[in-house]
Amino acid sequence: MASKSVAVITMSTRGTRAGPNVASFVRNIIEKPLAADGISVTDVDVVKFNLPVYNEKVAPIMVPEQASFQYEHSKAWSAEIIKYDGYVLVIPEYNYSMAGGTKNAIDYLLHEWKGKPVAIISYGGSGGANASEQAKGVLSNMGLKVVETRPQLPFAKPDLFSTIGTGKLGDHTVKAWEAEHLPSIQKVAEELKTLLLQPSA
Repeated sequence: MASKSVAVITMSTRGTRAGPNVASFVRNIIEKPLAADGISVTDVDVVKFNLPVYNEKVAPIMVPEQASFQYEHSKAWSAEIIKYDGYVLVIPEYNYSMAGGTKNAIDYLLHEWKGKPVAIISYGGSGGANASEQAKGVLSNMGLKVVETRPQLPFAKPDLFSTIGTGKLGDHTVKAWEAEHLPSIQKVAEELKTLLLQPSA
């Protein structure tokens, strides 16, 4: 059986953001159980692709069968995403919704994502339940296989403004996540593994 690969994607785009630290926390939990079955894990950060609000002349559904991307940022994002067999999207919630940058990055592509398993892990002041539910609806309808478990990671109240201001996870937050959310993140790894390793139809 060929080895499989998973991208842990930091989907936040703010100048100051907790996303990379949340993604690192998640990766440290899921990497070992996935590696036990030969599944590699790679960090991907959407910020590095400098995606403007979608500006291609062609719709993603047309690429690559009927048209091609014009801009280098689109080509680079497409080439990165298509490399992986599955994804863990680490998404923020802003103002009770999925962030615009998250939706924009998803909307750039279709066939690169379609048919592949994806896990959604949200975070924010209250954990990101709204963003998680919205992302589930979008990705499911795009044809991705969304894993059932969707951890929602709230910042601890004593750390809230510090985390928002610096992007660093406070000790209270890390301890609370380790105590309360470790099992659900481990479950994500198992569910993702099951989808990745099931025989192709």
